[in-house]
Amino acid sequence: MAVDVGHFHGEPGVISASGIAEFEFNLELAREVKQDLEKLDFRVRMIGDKGNMVFLNHRTRAASGAELFVSIHHDSMRESVIATRRDELAGFSLFISRHNPQLKKSLACASAIGERMRAAGFTPSRYHADPVIGENRPFADEQNGVHYYDNLGVAKTAKMAAVLVEAGVIANRAEEKRMLDPQVRAKVARSVAQGVAKCLRASRP
Repeated sequence: MAVDVGHFHGEPGVISASGIAEFEFNLELAREVKQDLEKLDFRVRMIGDKGNMVFLNHRTRAASGAELFVSIHHDSMRESVIATRRDELAGFSLFISRHNPQLKKSLACASAIGERMRAAGFTPSRYHADPVIGENRPFADEQNGVHYYDNLGVAKTAKMAAVLVEAGVIANRAEEKRMLDPQVRAKVARSVAQGVAKCLRASRP
């Protein structure tokens, strides 16, 4: 099992409403996901936690042999939308690539994570499927907030099933505060870990 910390120090991802780099959010959450998975008796390999892994294919190569690759991220929105809808768009999203060689398993794991997130009280963001305010990413599982993103680097270069998790929209001021709350972060991490566990155990003989 591989848990990837999205982005790196040189390109730290989106900047939150209060000016914090996404990489910092990703690192904290990924560490907790790892801990929760280990409590569920999974062996976990951390990828990108040093903040110096630049190339996406190096991340999936470093995960070679893992049963599943989960990349941890936090979300933003188009610049044209931030000015008018910054505090409206919120929620989690999950992404898979149809170019991944284990598409069925990728979708099953993404759906299981989304199901656990919803059960914990989180809501899918949904706006990524919108052609105007989002990126027109079609739903793979609308109920559980899973989208197809075929050219997603880590998902299409991975040999194993792969899911990218956008835990929350940190460009949204209220959502950023929630994502900084240790109790909320713990709930997100636990939901991701439980979803992964459900998916992987179901796929084993």
